[in-house]
Amino acid sequence: MDSNVANVESEGFPHAARKNLNIIIVGASLGGLAIALALKRMPSPHAHNITLLERNPTALLHNQGAGIVAGGDTLKFFERYNKCNRDVAARSGRRQYLDQNGKVVHYEDVRQNMTSWDLVYHMLRANVDGVKSAYCEVPDEDKDDGRVKHLHGHKVTGLKEKEDKMVVNYEASDGNEGEMEADLVIGADGPSSTVRSLLAPQVERKYAGYVALRGTVQEDEASPEAREAFCERFVFSHSKGIQILAYLIPGVNGTLEPGKRLINFVYYTNFPSPSLEDPSPEFCELMTDIHGQYHHITMPPGMMNPKAWEKQRKIAKEKLAPQFAEVVCATKKPFVQAVTDVIAPTNEFMNGRVILIGDALAGFRPHTVASTSQACFDAMILADMIEGKVSRKDWKEQTLGFARTIHKRGVDMGERSQHQDLPLEEHIHDRNVASTPREQEVWPEWAISDVL
Repeated sequence: MDSNVANVESEGFPHAARKNLNIIIVGASLGGLAIALALKRMPSPHAHNITLLERNPTALLHNQGAGIVAGGDTLKFFERYNKCNRDVAARSGRRQYLDQNGKVVHYEDVRQNMTSWDLVYHMLRANVDGVKSAYCEVPDEDKDDGRVKHLHGHKVTGLKEKEDKMVVNYEASDGNEGEMEADLVIGADGPSSTVRSLLAPQVERKYAGYVALRGTVQEDEASPEAREAFCERFVFSHSKGIQILAYLIPGVNGTLEPGKRLINFVYYTNFPSPSLEDPSPEFCELMTDIHGQYHHITMPPGMMNPKAWEKQRKIAKEKLAPQFAEVVCATKKPFVQAVTDVIAPTNEFMNGRVILIGDALAGFRPHTVASTSQACFDAMILADMIEGKVSRKDWKEQTLGFARTIHKRGVDMGERSQHQDLPLEEHIHDRNVASTPREQEVWPEWAISDVL
């Protein structure tokens, strides 16, 4: 284990119950904003000074076009901290499976909640630093709230200890370099985390051998057959080497108005390649955009080469149920995410002064539908631990138990769905396991045996 990993007494977390901390959060996407909000809303007498460092040079991150399954921890987080007067999710009452002819071959009445990256992002920004948008009203500030500074265009380049503080080195988008001191640094900078790479450089993000093709179609632009299949439904279809699913998410500016919601699909298909750095010709073609630039992991919405996308549309027509083929072919701004695996050996470094949360700790395969829930749970329990409501041992067991167990589950699910020819019953079992509420989970001994 890394020599910087914390090795202190079970209740020896250096910042527990301290009232005024200078905290730097690296990464200001959903995970970083979630922990910023949880710390900001910490009850009096706590009043922490929070600085968000986001490497993206724009003041707002761009809409990722992605649907999110809002699990129990996500909903609990918004119930606990959100002051925007609006709902965060669309709802589904049934999970169903289609065969390749589009016939329903199995269904279960299961209530699930679906949202979108852009709605969650703008609700968090409204709560964290008062950013106005058409998605929601900005709530009134509470005099007891902590103070949050949001700095975009700040790329972290180094971390070092200075007595009982951490020093964060950064490079700004204008070329200037600088440093900041903090009592606590939280790495929330995603599966390609800079913070993790500085502290655990041996950890690699590896390609899993397949991609997720993604996109949306507005509900009222779909055929009656597609609307019947997907509206208020969480729908799946499987064949060898292919898995596709679709569900409704909020529409433009987060609207939940029927007809204006979006049918969101995630279409997993195999693309063998030696690695992301040494791509196969087929993978390289898929991930090279309209300007000729190769993207290792994510092809942004609207940037796909039409020739590469036309190949996928043709395959969709040949292999998918007609309702799924329709929405895949009709999407106007498809994007691609290479499915990857990455997990850190622990969640705290430098004697507890640097902590990893969310995707920076463990990047789950999307089959688990748990990445946003992980970020929200990590934010809530870390805030509780800093407040002194949760012991360091419980915090670490719960956070690492979640990360390690769900990470392994996602790998197992992905390998079965993409590389094995399984009966429908196996896929149904996987989806039920993936949807297990976190509070009902019992972490296996291997996931928590080395916690302290």
